[in-house]
Amino acid sequence: MSSLSPLSQAIHDAPRWHQADSLQNPNDIQIQPLAGAALGAVVTGLDTKKSQTGATIYRLKQALAQHLVLIFKQQQLDDLQYLAFASYFGSIFRPSSDNPVLGSQADTGTPPDVVPVSNAVGQGDYTGHAELKPHADHQWTPLPSFASLLYAIEIPKQGGQTTWYNTIKAYDALDETTKAEINHLQLITYNPFVRAQNTTATGSYGNSPLYRFHDQPIVGHGYPHPLVRVHPETGRKALWLNTHSEVELLNYDDQAGSELIARLRAHILKPAFRYTHHWEQRDLVFWDNQVTLHSREPFPAEQRRLLKRISLAGSRPF
Repeated sequence: MSSLSPLSQAIHDAPRWHQADSLQNPNDIQIQPLAGAALGAVVTGLDTKKSQTGATIYRLKQALAQHLVLIFKQQQLDDLQYLAFASYFGSIFRPSSDNPVLGSQADTGTPPDVVPVSNAVGQGDYTGHAELKPHADHQWTPLPSFASLLYAIEIPKQGGQTTWYNTIKAYDALDETTKAEINHLQLITYNPFVRAQNTTATGSYGNSPLYRFHDQPIVGHGYPHPLVRVHPETGRKALWLNTHSEVELLNYDDQAGSELIARLRAHILKPAFRYTHHWEQRDLVFWDNQVTLHSREPFPAEQRRLLKRISLAGSRPF
C-alpha cells in the first residue's frame, strides 16, 4: 500500500467521535471578544487536538466571520494534529507552481501544507527577522487564501508581535464620496516573490515600487481583483489592499491612481482599525485573510522565532 500524504494521514489518525475522552464537549467552549480592540476574540475551553462536533465547527466559523481573528491559548499540536483541526474549515491552500508564495519549494514550485515561518536556518528561514509590512496573504494569486492559522512554537524575548488590521472597519469609515469612487475599481497586486526572483534586493518586498506606472515594466503575471471586496458570508465590504507591494488600478490615470492608493493605505493604518498580538508559546491564531491585513514587528536576529502556518483555500474575490 502506498504511503499517505500528510493531510490524508492527519485525517486517518484523527480521534473518532465514539472515543468519549477524545471528543470536545461543546459546552466547555467560551468565545470572548477582545475588549477595546477593532477585531479579535479569545476562545477558551477548546482543545484543538480533540475531535469536534458539527455544532462546534459551525460556531467557530460564525465567530471567525464576526470577529475575524480567533485566538486559542495553550494548544499542544504536532503537524498532523494541526492539519486535522485546520481541515475542518476548508481545503488546504495549494497555489499553482507559476504563482510563487511563501514557502514555495524549488523542486515542486509549491509550498508544503504546513509552512514554517521562522528565522531559524533549516526550519523555514523565509521571513528573516525584519519588519513585515501590512499585507494579506496570497493577494497576488488568482484564488487567494480565505484564512490562515499560525501556531507559535518558539518566541523571541523582544519584538516579533503581529498586528491585524480590520479592513471592513477601514472601508466603513471612509466618506461616501470615496466609497462611490472606489466601489467598482479593480486592482492588480503584483507578486513580490516574482520580483524578488528577478532582483538582488533583500527584504520581504525587495525594492518593489508601491505603484506601477504604465511606463514601467510588468514583472510577473497580474490578476485583477476588486479594490473593494465583499465578504462571502456576511456580505460586508472591505478594502482589498496591502500597504507596501506593487499595485496598479485598471483603467485609471497613473498619477491619480497612485495618489488614491497612497491615501487609502494611510487610512488603513489608523490605530482604530488594529489589534496587536503579543505572542506566547503554544498560541494558535486563526484569521480571516479576506478582510484583514497583518504585519510583524522586527526582532533581534540572534533570537529564534518559529511559528507554523496553514492556509486555507479561498474563492475568486468579488
